[in-house]
Amino acid sequence: MEKDTARARLNEEKQQLQALLANTDEAGEEERESSGEPGDWTDPQVALTGEAEDDAVAEGLRLRLASVERALARLDDGTYGRSVRSGVEIPDARLEADPAADLTADEALEE
Repeated sequence: MEKDTARARLNEEKQQLQALLANTDEAGEEERESSGEPGDWTDPQVALTGEAEDDAVAEGLRLRLASVERALARLDDGTYGRSVRSGVEIPDARLEADPAADLTADEALEE
């Protein structure tokens, strides 16, 4: 994949992830603040389950954001497009599907 194209796609995804993460964190905080207020007759377990789901979604977004940021760093240091494990070139088709890929498909299957 051309480096400029990869950088543009990664930066776009980074912005989207940051916005989603901000929205998820904000929504979770609002739910935490409103649970247990006077007149709240809902089962407290429901609130805890919702909080756990919000936390899991936020963690997934953080992990993906970190992956995108590592890919941008590899672009900066000239190692983008090569496996971080073996140094083998990652095929363009894989990078097209996931510009943040840091392993070849075979290496990723081994994990």
